[in-house]
Amino acid sequence: MNDAVPLVPPDRLAKNSVGLAHIVFFVVAAAAPLTAVVGASPAAFAFGNGAGVPGAFVLAGLLYLVFSVGFAAMSRQIGGAGAFYTYIAQGLGKPAGVGGAFVALVTYSAVQIAVYALFGVFVAAALTPLGLDAPWWLWALVALVAVMFCGQRNIAFSGAILGVCMLAEIAILLLLDIGILAKGGGPEGFTFSSFAPATVFAPGLGVALVFVIGSFIGFEATAIFGEEAEQPEKTIPRATYIAVLLITVFYAFSTWAAVQFYGPSQVQAVAGTGLETFYFTAAGAVLGGWSVEVMNLLLITSLFACILSFHNTLNRYFFALGREGLALRALGKVHGVHGSPHVAGYVQSAVAAVILALFVSSGADPYTVVFSFMSALAVLGILAVQVLVSLAVIRFFRVTPTRHGVWTTLIAPALGLVGLVGALVLVTVNLSLLTGSESPLVMAFPYGIALVFLIGAGFSLFLRQRRPELYASLGEVFS
Repeated sequence: MNDAVPLVPPDRLAKNSVGLAHIVFFVVAAAAPLTAVVGASPAAFAFGNGAGVPGAFVLAGLLYLVFSVGFAAMSRQIGGAGAFYTYIAQGLGKPAGVGGAFVALVTYSAVQIAVYALFGVFVAAALTPLGLDAPWWLWALVALVAVMFCGQRNIAFSGAILGVCMLAEIAILLLLDIGILAKGGGPEGFTFSSFAPATVFAPGLGVALVFVIGSFIGFEATAIFGEEAEQPEKTIPRATYIAVLLITVFYAFSTWAAVQFYGPSQVQAVAGTGLETFYFTAAGAVLGGWSVEVMNLLLITSLFACILSFHNTLNRYFFALGREGLALRALGKVHGVHGSPHVAGYVQSAVAAVILALFVSSGADPYTVVFSFMSALAVLGILAVQVLVSLAVIRFFRVTPTRHGVWTTLIAPALGLVGLVGALVLVTVNLSLLTGSESPLVMAFPYGIALVFLIGAGFSLFLRQRRPELYASLGEVFS
């Protein structure tokens, strides 16, 4: 049997293997539109600013568009699979970069664990009436194996799967939205009051933003595919802007349609009495009973797509750290045919399986503990890393010659930084609401994120003393 000749270098991801559409699919699938709208927005309606939720999505979208200005500009000069790690290292120094990388790993791992649990809950609920009575964790394990297999393939393979899932979940929500419009709205007719300042900035906006900001997690992953993208200096910035705009417009439109169905004066009360049925009731009334069944099915595929997207993101973080010697060197190897970080995929899937097993053995409830706690940890972590990236962008362009203007290199990143710090504070003070728990463990999450950062930074300083040659190569830009 002849040995296969590697088609890509053993420590480089396959170049030109993913285009603009695939990257957008990855990012929007990670945001899980159907899950975010059906799962997160009812809580924002109930506990936040009520009819102003669509406007809150617009505010969050504007924040991330401003953040993306400097982020996209820096992506034209920074390549590689390390994404936030590389950006922070280039802008703020190697210790901050490694600390940020550790926080990013915890963040994306937490997202993955949360969605595995939710996937298991939904699949168990869907199959039990059919006679397939199995615990949630078994279906989560099935998903883990399937996701690991998909992650071993060329990145375009996952992109195609994500594209199909994303289009299907967007289609069912658009049908509902259009159906509401076709019926002339609801009891109060059509109104755009959801975008009026008095409605958006009503009491509860801060609480609504806690749920709304969490719905955007994943858009920043565009940069992690820089090493594999076609014309990354153009593709990555375009993908970032397109993804943020798509997510913002879609979320704002879908939540606005829900406001029209129930009426601006009633939507908050209705959401408060039935978070789980909020959108299903509307779908059944507007489209018919078939849409409720389809929506339940597409929720499952939406969750699978979300896991697959974050799996690929995590793989590339592990790969980048392995290639640079911050983790096992084997993690920095790629598949000889598919050009994928397959070793990283095996390792991080094993880590996810162990964490899930620990939750199962402790008897933790998959929804109120595993999903809720891990989601809150992820929102905190991603905001913390985004704050670091904003600082890195400002610092990077202060010391790096560029043709970009002051808006791109200073004003926009500074505005994004202020907004992200504000969002981080809002999430921190509303952790009990976000998780539904006042557990000391939950209240310790902000300190845990800070500790993870300090451990990463400390590890970097340890390397500077003991392995200066390795330290010198940290945050290297691969092209």
